[in-house]
Amino acid sequence: MLKKENRLKKRKEFSYIYRKGKVIYTKFLSLYVVPTKSKFSKIGFSISNKIGNSVVRHKLKRRLSEIVRININSYPINNYVFVTKKGCESLSFCELSNEVSLIIKKAFKNDN
Repeated sequence: MLKKENRLKKRKEFSYIYRKGKVIYTKFLSLYVVPTKSKFSKIGFSISNKIGNSVVRHKLKRRLSEIVRININSYPINNYVFVTKKGCESLSFCELSNEVSLIIKKAFKNDN
């Protein structure tokens, strides 16, 4: 589980990131990124009701949260919202981890 200071919780925070954020797409994920002045990255997850039942959605959220928790120190300090797409629920943990690292690399390959 992510530390409290790294979690996005409020609807207002999510909507700000959706409006102002840069969006990056892969086959199974979308990533919204907004620079922050905070000392910590804040991360949120958005999983549609179209993806399975609540058990499947929670499992997917726990997996994404764990992948991000392990790698959070290697990400630049920004606010992130990961949005899942249909088909994401069928990925293994390893495949999902590769998808997350791919989308992070895509987000920051042009920024140096």
